[in-house]
Amino acid sequence: MTGVSARDAEFTDYVSGKAWWLRKVAYLLCGDWHHADDLVQTTITRLYVHWPRVRAAENMDGYVRTVLVNVYLAERRSPWGRRMPLFDGGEETPGAEDDLDSVLDLRTALAALPPRQRATLVLRYYCDLTVQETARTLGCSQGNVKSQTARGIGHLRRLLHGYADSFSEEGQP
Repeated sequence: MTGVSARDAEFTDYVSGKAWWLRKVAYLLCGDWHHADDLVQTTITRLYVHWPRVRAAENMDGYVRTVLVNVYLAERRSPWGRRMPLFDGGEETPGAEDDLDSVLDLRTALAALPPRQRATLVLRYYCDLTVQETARTLGCSQGNVKSQTARGIGHLRRLLHGYADSFSEEGQP
């Protein structure tokens, strides 16, 4: 196998194994499956271009997660990104054990958060990152992560009214 084809095979193996996870995180960030696919595609393209650097990273998954979040945040800052709807309430794929109304309410509320708060909550509670790992991913201080987390949870509590009692002080359901 030549160097280029070995590189491509390694890249393809990695991306194939992470595609579902990337799509799910992207969906939680943007609230739309089609837009999530676009975010994942942009992320995969950037990964391919910089594959030697990605491959050399100490934590490849962390590096990839950072690229995905940066793609999302950069898009939300652009005029085009601000015009795109965050959630259309359409296509939904909850698990069998999920209460559909609760899932839809939470995802709608999550989509209503400002992009940095949404990204912080997705990283902290869906990706299960520590404050330090979230700060590294977002390129900000740990204090900023704590502040964005508190503000995001407060915003969710106001939006979800009846569900607010299911959140503890730390924000974990």
